[in-house]
Amino acid sequence: MTRKIMYIVMLAGFFLISCKGKHNPVETDTAEPAPTAEYILTFTSTWSNTTHPVDFPANAHFSGLVGANHNLDVVFWEEGQPASKGIKDMAERGLKDPLIEEVDFAIRQNNAGNVLSGGGLATSPDSVKLPFTISRQFPLITVVAMLAPSPDWFVGVSGLSLLDDNQWTDQVTVPLYAYDAGTDNGVTYTSPDEATIPVEPIAKIEDVPFWVNNVLPVIGTFTITRQKTE
Repeated sequence: MTRKIMYIVMLAGFFLISCKGKHNPVETDTAEPAPTAEYILTFTSTWSNTTHPVDFPANAHFSGLVGANHNLDVVFWEEGQPASKGIKDMAERGLKDPLIEEVDFAIRQNNAGNVLSGGGLATSPDSVKLPFTISRQFPLITVVAMLAPSPDWFVGVSGLSLLDDNQWTDQVTVPLYAYDAGTDNGVTYTSPDEATIPVEPIAKIEDVPFWVNNVLPVIGTFTITRQKTE
C-alpha cells in the first residue's frame, strides 16, 4: 500500500471516530419544558335561552371558578365517581371554601401546587378570566363552577394536562357540558332541595333541559392560553 493510500485510510478512520459523539439530527428533542409557565383561563359561557330554551332560568349565572394545579396522585372529581364534600358544596351552593380545604390538604401532601380561584359570571352568556402559574411538578389543572340556579349541576375540567409532547401547550380549548354531582334529586333548574340518598356517581347530563333538538349543545368553553414571556 502506498503512503498516499495509507494517509487517506487514516483520515477516513479519524473522521468516523470523531463523528460518534455528535448529536444525531433525527433524534427527538427531549429537552425539559421551562420549570413554570404562565396561563390565562378564559371561561366563556354560551348558555342562553337560545341555545337551551327548555325552562331557561331568568337569573342564569355561574359561581366563582375554583380548583388547583396538581399531579396524577390526586383527583378532585371524576365522572363515574361520587362527589367529595368540596364538589358537593360547590355544585349545590356555589361554595369555594370546602373545595379549597381539599386542595390545601393535597398541597400539604405534596400533590398540588396552588389553589386556583377566580370570579364567576353574574349573567349568561358572558366571560371571565383566571390567570395562573403552573409548574412541571404539578402540570394538571382541575377547575369547576356551579351552574345556577340548579340542584347540583356544574361545569369544569378534571386533571387536564398542559404538557403536550413534554412541552407547555400554547393553547387548548375545552368544550363544557353540564354535570350532575349526584347529591340532589332535582331535575329542573329550580327544583326544591332533596338530598340523593345514597349519593350517585357524577354524570354528564344528557337529558332535558340540556338535550335540545336531539343534540347536546355546549354550555360554553374553557380556553387556556399560555402567556409568552421575554
